Amino acid sequence: MTRPNTPVSIRLLDREYTVGCEPDERDSLLEAARLLDGKMREVRGDNRMAALDRVAVLAALNLAHELQQLRAEEGLRDRELGRTLGELHRKLDSLLDTPPD
Repeated sequence: MTRPNTPVSIRLLDREYTVGCEPDERDSLLEAARLLDGKMREVRGDNRMAALDRVAVLAALNLAHELQQLRAEEGLRDRELGRTLGELHRKLDSLLDTPPD
């Protein structure tokens, strides 16, 4: 049985929006809204007359780019970790295969 969505109010650039979410996702949604609001304020800068849709699109593009970079870095770390673990396994195998003196 699915739980009903709970209405949650968020503020983006001093405008209030009500969205529905699962009760256990409320805190995560509010954190995401704070992140988006901050990015939108960064994009808007001192230009208070900037069109809201343009600010929202540019903020979303910036966040998507940051996510893409993090995913690429994670992939690089995973490959490096795999390579290092492979080397360690080979060293351990060679030590275990060596007869004692």
